[in-house]
Amino acid sequence: MNPADLTAITHREQEARGRHRCRVLCCSSTACLASGGGAAKDGLTRAVKLHGLEKNVQIVNTGCMGLCSLGPMMRLEAQGEPDTLYQRMTADSAHQVVDEQLVPYFQPGHTPTEAESEVGAHDFPHLRASLSQVRLGRGLDEHLLPQDMPFFTRQKKIVLARAGLIDPERIEDYIAHGGYTALAKALTQLTPEQVCAEIQASGLRGRGGAGYPTGLKWNHVRKADGPRKFVIANGDEGDPGAYMDRTLMEADPHSILEGMIIAGYAVGAQHGYLYVRGEYPVAVKRLEKAIRSAYRQGLLGDDIFGTAFSFEVDIRIGAGAFVCGEETALMASVEGQRGTPRMRPPYPAQNGLWNAPTLINNVETYGNITAILNEGAAWFAGIGTEKSKGTKIFALTGKLNHTGLIEVPMGITLREIVFEIGGGIPGGRQFKAAQTGGPSGGCIPAEHLDTPVDYESLKALGSIMGSGGLVVMDDASSMPDVAKFFMEFCVDESCGKCVPCRVGTVQMHRLLEKVTAGQGQAADLQKLENLCRLVQRTSLCGLGQSAPNPVLSTLRYFRHEYDALVANGR
Repeated sequence: MNPADLTAITHREQEARGRHRCRVLCCSSTACLASGGGAAKDGLTRAVKLHGLEKNVQIVNTGCMGLCSLGPMMRLEAQGEPDTLYQRMTADSAHQVVDEQLVPYFQPGHTPTEAESEVGAHDFPHLRASLSQVRLGRGLDEHLLPQDMPFFTRQKKIVLARAGLIDPERIEDYIAHGGYTALAKALTQLTPEQVCAEIQASGLRGRGGAGYPTGLKWNHVRKADGPRKFVIANGDEGDPGAYMDRTLMEADPHSILEGMIIAGYAVGAQHGYLYVRGEYPVAVKRLEKAIRSAYRQGLLGDDIFGTAFSFEVDIRIGAGAFVCGEETALMASVEGQRGTPRMRPPYPAQNGLWNAPTLINNVETYGNITAILNEGAAWFAGIGTEKSKGTKIFALTGKLNHTGLIEVPMGITLREIVFEIGGGIPGGRQFKAAQTGGPSGGCIPAEHLDTPVDYESLKALGSIMGSGGLVVMDDASSMPDVAKFFMEFCVDESCGKCVPCRVGTVQMHRLLEKVTAGQGQAADLQKLENLCRLVQRTSLCGLGQSAPNPVLSTLRYFRHEYDALVANGR
């Protein structure tokens, strides 16, 4: 493989696509598959074969299209036509698309033009002038989804730019959309120092939750001494309601691989590990296929792009422990040990996997790398806020009219996310709080709806960005119950290595149970707050240090609910 081969593959893909006048993109993310996406695609395939349209219509499996609450979703692309987006598809409605739109769209008796003959278009029936001439039945009209709705127009996609548009299991499709050009640029035009400098100049911060400057971390590993180094992609998201990393791994696995290879070149590593939780079988399957395809194309292995740089990648499947999202626990799991954290320093950049310097980044962080190298650090730094650059992916869930996966620029307000992108609160109820950062985050009340979503602003409110979970609650929600739910999660997920987390989370949960059962006293609330501060200060790792956040934030903004439970005794 050399850089010119990428161009040749792109041309072949474009030529092959030109032979199909229509493409139907079928979302095959876990969310759409769970709501019947497989059956809808099978119905579409049967109908296309029934009408003999296989040469005219290409059916493509894609990753997530975003609006998960309205899945299964499909997108119809026709040359010279605006795309048509469908929601809540079934086998019957997919058959209806073929009957009512595609069959009338193709008409026989056309003499091909010279341009059409060059790509074999003489094999195809004539295309109607416009899909808009096709009259739809009332049943199918109900499945049409306007693409100008704010859920789509208010987003800015960088990491998810290819999600829902490419087949994640075909490396050729990824290459045809600009894939591996950033790797070619890095290996043939830039030194490792220049790559690290570009990432640092972009202002990219780690998307796993802590928000540490990515370029700075890369430079630490690059400068570390050692005969071998490692790169790890952390795909072990475990926050309740969060599925950003899963969706990215399912929709665009090669973007993560390409980012990892570039990182390996920049820091001097020749081996990488993708750490994925076992509950993500679709993501694991597609990552494994992506790795095999990259090896076959010479994009992994020895002498990549004819240079002296070599890189290997393996997958490690975790057992689903939330604590393994912490980098030292993750490394222990990769090594085959029990996933428990260790004291720091030394940090992984100096002493990590098998005592070697190790770079660990979240998969979303790696997903930003190719865009930064292709478009430039200044372009990326121009998006977002002064200290929080670029975009962030959120799993938008809870009491909203439109839930799903979104990518928005840093600095967008909570109000814009909830009421424009999310479509507001259903059932005529009122917004009460947004919980960001999962069990490690906090609850943000309505008076702070105009807060910019960036690292500093959320921290000031007692929450965190986290990996990107965003749960919206309405005025029917009990905030002490919310705090108890997340504390119960932390009790279950504590590894038990340190006393403050092992014992402290249990005691906090018992106090919350006592209060929510109407048996609490005013002294219990003070005891609960003091215990939260103690666990924050003395726990070994981020799980225990951040476990009190949901409790503290609800005590801060919704103290009246706790007081009412104590006063009313119910």
